[in-house]
Amino acid sequence: MKNKYTYLCLCFSFVFSFLSSNNIFAQDNDALLIRQIYDETLTKGQAYSQLEYLCKKIGGRLSGSPAAAAAVEFTRYVMDSMKLDNVYLQPVMVPHWVRGQKEVGKILNSRKIGSKDIEVCALGNSVGTGKGGITANLLEVKNFDELKALGKEKVEGKIIFFNRPMDATKFNTFEAYGGAANQRGSGASEAAKLGAIGVIVRSLASNIDDILHTGSTNYQLNVPKIPAVAISTKNAEFLSSLLKSDSTVSFYFETHCQMLPDILSYNVIGEIKGSEKPEEIIVVGGHLDSWDLGEGAHDDGTGCMQSIEVLRIFKALNIKPKRTIRAVMYMNEENGLRGGLEYAKVALEKKEKHIAAMESDRGGFTPREFTTEADEKTLKKMQKWATLFEPYGISAIKQGGGGADISPLKNQNTVLIGYVPDSQRYFDVHHTSADTFDKVSPRELALGAGAMAALAYLIAQYGL
Repeated sequence: MKNKYTYLCLCFSFVFSFLSSNNIFAQDNDALLIRQIYDETLTKGQAYSQLEYLCKKIGGRLSGSPAAAAAVEFTRYVMDSMKLDNVYLQPVMVPHWVRGQKEVGKILNSRKIGSKDIEVCALGNSVGTGKGGITANLLEVKNFDELKALGKEKVEGKIIFFNRPMDATKFNTFEAYGGAANQRGSGASEAAKLGAIGVIVRSLASNIDDILHTGSTNYQLNVPKIPAVAISTKNAEFLSSLLKSDSTVSFYFETHCQMLPDILSYNVIGEIKGSEKPEEIIVVGGHLDSWDLGEGAHDDGTGCMQSIEVLRIFKALNIKPKRTIRAVMYMNEENGLRGGLEYAKVALEKKEKHIAAMESDRGGFTPREFTTEADEKTLKKMQKWATLFEPYGISAIKQGGGGADISPLKNQNTVLIGYVPDSQRYFDVHHTSADTFDKVSPRELALGAGAMAALAYLIAQYGL
């Protein structure tokens, strides 16, 4: 009996040692391959040159615009030239909002300064004032509770000035953005319920500067649609100070934006089929549309080019993923999310099995971490890979958001993953004329592509 017990212990010890050594061997192999992934994109990456073309030759890409159509053809061409297993367009009807001629804004009847021109820009999806514009006294509020407290009697016929800044004490600038964004998204409808004729919204920016930030406003059903414009944070501070000394100040603005009928556009999709489990799909993606004020570089040209670069890296290194890797350029994230919704709808109709979806839509800055909406068991599995990313500045894989375009896949048991770069400079350029190619570092862009490719490889290799 003693010999039998000793024999069993020796067998168990051998099996444990064998499995442990295999695990170490696999980790070493993974580390070597991830090193090759980073070396490839840092020395031979094409994301930066492709981003230059997207920004400089095509520029701002409002959904439904000729520029958006050109971006579809460009990204399809790029992925076609890579000789992927499949490249195709997925039709989707998108909103077609146009800005029209340049907006005009002006302070009127101030006892202190008389009249003064103030630069404004229409918020996306807003109705225009038309020729002649609108003029009314201003009422400043910080939030919807203050607005409601004023009541219809004071609000009716006025222009409401929403002046809630992003919270500068929040280290996570996306958290600060979320804390201020509802005044832009819902402010027009909330003011219209009380009889306001227009709204002015403080730009959602980290800094006090002269840059105008646009973004989508969303009208509620059965509520009058009133025009909405943004002013810079610097002008918001000035206007607020002026109103404190002169509550009779009025404001004039004129906009010519309008919403045209929906128009046909496309998601652009390319994929490398899995060698063992092709039916299990891993998505990497960004949104191809952008606002029109700038070139759509960080939002979200970088995410699109990084996603395409993931596939290029796999092809260049002859990596044959066990599961299918698919890059998706979503159309219409900015003012409708139609591309993300359509992609999920088609996936459900085709009974496709998406095990993971990764989104890059936080700019092309230095990589920091990945966030995921995975359950605890899946998160722990992913966190076992964390040491593989430490040499490249990725500090964590943790619970958090995935992304807007991939969010409709959540109901299909898809693990959603957000690629998170440093966020401190993002809201300097977000939705502005300053979101241009020259603000992107080629090295930071490549590091992000490497991080995304490495995580996509690990999921393809080991599943979730």
